[in-house]
Amino acid sequence: MSEINEYFKIALRNLKTRSLRSWLTILGIVIGIFLVISLLSLSEGIKKAINQQLETMGGDMIMVMPGSEENLMGMMMGGEVLEREDIMAIEKTKGVENVLIMSYRGIVVRYKEEAKMVFLTGLPWDQGLEILEKFQGWSLSEGRWPVPGKREVIVGKQWIIDIFKEKVRVDEEIVMKGRKFKVIGILNSLGNKSDDSNIYLDIGLYQDLTGEKRGSARVAMVKIEEGLSADKVAQDLKESLQKTRKRRFGEDTADFAVVTSEKIMGITNNVLGIIQSAIIFFASIAILVGGIGITNTMFTSIRERTREIGVMKAIGAKNSTVLTIFLIEAGIIGLVGGAGGIILGIICAKIIELYSQANPLFYFSVSVSPGLILFGLTFSLFVGCFAGFLPARQAARLKPVEALRRYE
Repeated sequence: MSEINEYFKIALRNLKTRSLRSWLTILGIVIGIFLVISLLSLSEGIKKAINQQLETMGGDMIMVMPGSEENLMGMMMGGEVLEREDIMAIEKTKGVENVLIMSYRGIVVRYKEEAKMVFLTGLPWDQGLEILEKFQGWSLSEGRWPVPGKREVIVGKQWIIDIFKEKVRVDEEIVMKGRKFKVIGILNSLGNKSDDSNIYLDIGLYQDLTGEKRGSARVAMVKIEEGLSADKVAQDLKESLQKTRKRRFGEDTADFAVVTSEKIMGITNNVLGIIQSAIIFFASIAILVGGIGITNTMFTSIRERTREIGVMKAIGAKNSTVLTIFLIEAGIIGLVGGAGGIILGIICAKIIELYSQANPLFYFSVSVSPGLILFGLTFSLFVGCFAGFLPARQAARLKPVEALRRYE
């Protein structure tokens, strides 16, 4: 143990002697580990936030939307709708307990002397409120729920923060397409800035404002009967919709998607998994460059310390002793670089987290697990030792006489 302590002292003394070169080499490792820790902790935090959002749907909720399952984002933002016949087929499907239809569109809203483009969401308060409260976690921070059919709306949390210069209050009026609507409720946060910036009103009024066909909808949220398999009901819904569309159009069409919350979660996790793999790949390139820097630094150090190595071996130092000293030097460079990268990565991720909470587009918390920190330290130590192995072996193989002669 005393020998190892002595090796560490020699290694640290050598690094201090060439401090500028050592710190520049450490910087290469810092950058790579910084990228790994900051980006992985952010992506993991986003994944958890998305999964929490999807979990609020519960395992007994299914979403039906027009369009292809391969293009979920495109069909959510597209202009296609589910027709009245589609919705009736959904309601009649075995295992379906309740159906909440929703539609959404951008609209110009005027509040006092200011006008803004915001998203307007229409839904049936009489049929959908139970699903929204029990299974989607909707609740009001102020006011009450609208009366179906009346020109009453509720707005998201952002309306009392920064949608307009003057904060919107309960019982204030807003104007859409020349019609006045009373704000009678403020929602608690729904988990992201997009939903928290919406206006919500009865779907009949929505269709009057937008000209959307009566009885149609952009999305149908299906609550299935308790105890039934969501996958089985989803398959029954597909078959029911296919039969309905075959009767209407005379051919099989599959321009609709039936997805469970578990399926959406799986798609999300797959996408984020690919992103995380790309992050690790590009960060590994930065770490590889840092490793090459360590190798170059160690070779340079050996050339400068040839006489010192010769003297050590002349007075009895074994090959393993020299190898260990140089490996310790390389390992320290890697470990210090890893620790610095972890600290900077966590600081950067936390700054982004604080910014996202102050200017929320999507609410999430950074996820820095002990495993991620341990991975960063272990990986950086491994890179340091691996990069320093060849120079250390070259130093260990130097013969005392040749080392002293080469120096002269």
